[in-house]
Amino acid sequence: MWGRKEEPEVSEVLDQRRPSNVEAMAQQHRKNVSNKGLTGASALTVRQSIFPIILVTTLFFLWGFAYGLLDVLNAKFQTSLNITAAKAGGLQGAYFGAYLVGPPTYSGWLVRRFGYRWTFITGLCIYGVGALMFWPSAVYRSFGGFCGSLFIVGSGLSTLETSANPFIATCGPPRLSEFRLELSQSFQAIGSVMAPLLASRVFFTSADPNDLSKVQWTYLGIAAFVFCLAVVFFFSPIPEVTDADMALQAEQCSNLTGYQDKPLHKQYKLFFGVAAQFCYVGAQVGVASQFIKYAVESANISEAAASDRYAIGQGLFALGRFAAAGAMMFMKPRYILMVFMTMIMIFIAAAMGVYGNAGIAMLSLVLFFESAIFPTIFTLSIRGLGRHTKRGSSWIVASVCGGALFPALTGLVADNKSYHVSMCVPLVGFLVAFAFPIFLNTYYAKELDGFRETKIGYADADGTIGDVAHDERRLSAIGEKETYLKEVEV
Repeated sequence: MWGRKEEPEVSEVLDQRRPSNVEAMAQQHRKNVSNKGLTGASALTVRQSIFPIILVTTLFFLWGFAYGLLDVLNAKFQTSLNITAAKAGGLQGAYFGAYLVGPPTYSGWLVRRFGYRWTFITGLCIYGVGALMFWPSAVYRSFGGFCGSLFIVGSGLSTLETSANPFIATCGPPRLSEFRLELSQSFQAIGSVMAPLLASRVFFTSADPNDLSKVQWTYLGIAAFVFCLAVVFFFSPIPEVTDADMALQAEQCSNLTGYQDKPLHKQYKLFFGVAAQFCYVGAQVGVASQFIKYAVESANISEAAASDRYAIGQGLFALGRFAAAGAMMFMKPRYILMVFMTMIMIFIAAAMGVYGNAGIAMLSLVLFFESAIFPTIFTLSIRGLGRHTKRGSSWIVASVCGGALFPALTGLVADNKSYHVSMCVPLVGFLVAFAFPIFLNTYYAKELDGFRETKIGYADADGTIGDVAHDERRLSAIGEKETYLKEVEV
């Protein structure tokens, strides 16, 4: 795709002067950076990476808030605009369809050509424009206008994800990659909890069920906040981690992982990860988009009450993210992925046959175990990509477009059967995604475990392991020892 020429060759990387991680932190305000050049960021320590990770984590909160609003808007528009569940699935189609366009093309090219900072700023600006477009869409009560607005919002968020996910995964010691992304995306889950709680007290409180004015003001506030955040990112110190840095890091870990540089078309783990992520995200969005209507059908409660139940489910989702992040400190991520996917399969099947509050509980437990899946598939899929890390990451983000297909299919089954029966559509998606951890644990255990065992980014007596200054001190110490031994022999 776009930006292929921006990827370095391994020979180019190894022939370059290696900057230190201190230099990487000192040059954070550069306007852009060559993706083929080393910056020294391949050996960032935990302390050096804390501030930029906290800053980028705010983007995950924004993404979660927008996603949480999307599911409530789905139910609101079915009532206010008198449309079917299948047609309301067009909202998800517009939002997630943007992921098919942006990451493989312009946003993937941006992150390779200009680096993370300018991709963050561009994504925030696109997101802000999309949020502003909700105002005229609400004034004219145009479902097509809402879909167009959500497509622009999705374009902005897909651009942010194309940069935020690989940035969090690569900014810091490689052994903590899964932990960092899981923890950062926990705040995305918090945004998803807050959105339906706000919506149940804003969108569903008007005496007139057809009133959409509060939707206008909500998105106007979001737009103002997003544009302010873009200014913050312009002035903030953000280290650039290039594909050259990742190629160097992969070579440094090769004794533990068995890494060998391969062309992109031979990265089979990446391709399976893309397919698994496509089906998983589609299934996740299919469940979320119909959760409120499922709860109404199952327990015969109001939409406002069902929205609160959905907020509880999203709370479990957030709790699951934090729990998974904690578990990754002492348990291998490939095992966590396997356990969580297994539990999803059990509870989604149970949700199809159980009614009442018990049915809502089953579906809420599905949300709990969904929590770890996206970030874990992402990080495990890009492990060992080396110089292809940014392009591979953009493909994984593009696979989020699965969320455009499954909700419409789920809604179609719900219109013709019931919301309980419609859960068979997400069940199929989860089944495909379930094959990925089986594949990883069977064929890629050594490689994945090797990256988890590396000490790059940690300190020893000679400095930060993996950093050029560390290697120079060690070589100097070896040279001094050899000189001493020769003198003793003489």
